[in-house]
Amino acid sequence: MEANRIYNFNPGPSMLPLDVLKEAQEEFLNFQNTGMSILEISHRAKAYDDVHNQAKADILELMQLGDDYEVLFIQGGASLQFDMIPLNFATPEKRGNYVLSGSFASKAYKEAEILGCGYAAASSKDVDFKHIPTQGEIKLSDDAAYLHLCYNNTIYGTEYHYIPDTGNVPLIADMSSDILSRPLDFSKFSFIYAGVQKNLGPAGVVLVVAKKSMLEKSPEKLPTMLRYDTFFNKNSLYNTPPAFCIYMVGKTAKWIKAQGGLAALEKVNRKKAALVYGVIDESNGFYRGHADKDSRSLMNVTFRLPSEDLEKKFVAEALENGLSGVKGHRSVGGMRTSIYNAMPYEGCEKLADFMTKFQKANR
Repeated sequence: MEANRIYNFNPGPSMLPLDVLKEAQEEFLNFQNTGMSILEISHRAKAYDDVHNQAKADILELMQLGDDYEVLFIQGGASLQFDMIPLNFATPEKRGNYVLSGSFASKAYKEAEILGCGYAAASSKDVDFKHIPTQGEIKLSDDAAYLHLCYNNTIYGTEYHYIPDTGNVPLIADMSSDILSRPLDFSKFSFIYAGVQKNLGPAGVVLVVAKKSMLEKSPEKLPTMLRYDTFFNKNSLYNTPPAFCIYMVGKTAKWIKAQGGLAALEKVNRKKAALVYGVIDESNGFYRGHADKDSRSLMNVTFRLPSEDLEKKFVAEALENGLSGVKGHRSVGGMRTSIYNAMPYEGCEKLADFMTKFQKANR
């Protein structure tokens, strides 16, 4: 680890690969000999055009998707997608179906409800979102326009370990917190979106990867900037895009390729998660994981300690040991350690060692 840098376990904005930060730093004042920073260059310039299109190409390559899919870059966060998706794809007569597996899945459903076109196809709210609803628990409505999932739940520390079968109903997934963290058959999804600030770049842009057939035509009465076909037809350049964020997403995608792609990342991510979950499971109840074991997230490890006083002490001492951002979400309390792609194995080793020593000193 570089001097003066700590292990950042924040859930988002989160840790970025150090190599990516260094490369951006080197180019910051003079991007590709233009005499300008990437922050200053026109989004119509050839130099930026290459960045924009290469980022798209690298993402599709990593996801092993063909030219029937398109990549869009949109602003407004994943939260705006909660509205754009039902506005573009649902109606009161053909409702969006939602699996409620956590906070953001529920927020997406709420927006569809406001628009009068939402239906809850499954929910794990009654067990405090401790598990991902199974295939058998998902009951699509007869008028389903799509099924919407939040694939990884940062607050509750749960993640899908299967892809639901929806038949001919399009499958839509919010992958904000586990995008490009492991190989999946992405072709089973009609529409994927992700706020990149958790696992792929800085805050300010949403990545959309979707079948072109989903993007080619939006309802004619929708305002221009709420239409997916606006972004599709103009290569996400209808208005000035968040160029720096896209530049950083492109660099992170290249970094993922340099690590060996998604299969290589998955191996490391599983080893990192196993370290932290191992301490929890071997603590004789001192650490209590929130998620059921078969629904545990590889990206966000959530757990409680015997008392809130000990939890406060844990957060303070963790920071003293160079481990930042371990406090759980205010709505559930406890601890949350986010171990996204950029978190090195050594960071999880240090966390696991700290957890073991903390337990011995406070049992």
